[in-house]
Amino acid sequence: MLADLSPLIAATAQWLTRAYPASGGALASALCEVQARQAVTVAAWLRYPTQMDAALVGMAGPGGSDRLDWITGADAGGADDPDAYAWRTWVDEVVASWAACLLTDPELAHLAVAALADGSHTTGIPTEFRRLLAPDASDRRAAALLRHPDLLAPVAELHQDGLLDRLGPGQALIA
Repeated sequence: MLADLSPLIAATAQWLTRAYPASGGALASALCEVQARQAVTVAAWLRYPTQMDAALVGMAGPGGSDRLDWITGADAGGADDPDAYAWRTWVDEVVASWAACLLTDPELAHLAVAALADGSHTTGIPTEFRRLLAPDASDRRAAALLRHPDLLAPVAELHQDGLLDRLGPGQALIA
């Protein structure tokens, strides 16, 4: 059984959807969240490819959203209230950056999903990342801010080189 990355994935996806909210109502918010969650899942699985990697980040913690909040000017309201702010401690800056890269570059998203094919996270479970890889018109409208390359550039550029290194030729994931 793999170590659980779900707190990191949930918090990082939540950070992305708060920093780059959906345009529209409840359906748009749900579509935006699904796209963020798929991108973050792929990024997290690439960043922490083994059970040991996932267990270590679970023990040490991913670092939090402070730098991301500062770069984007995102509202970190509630920092005075530990209960309202606690989820932000599970945001992973590298995963958020890699997810931003995947959301704004379809070719890179396809390469990233293909790199997961033989990884330990996808073993024995069906995985589909349709909303990340082939968003339809309603997906694109809902996540107009979340997929806007210029808006996500400050976040994407933070750790884009690391993602490109991970997906470079001959960089197989450890299974």
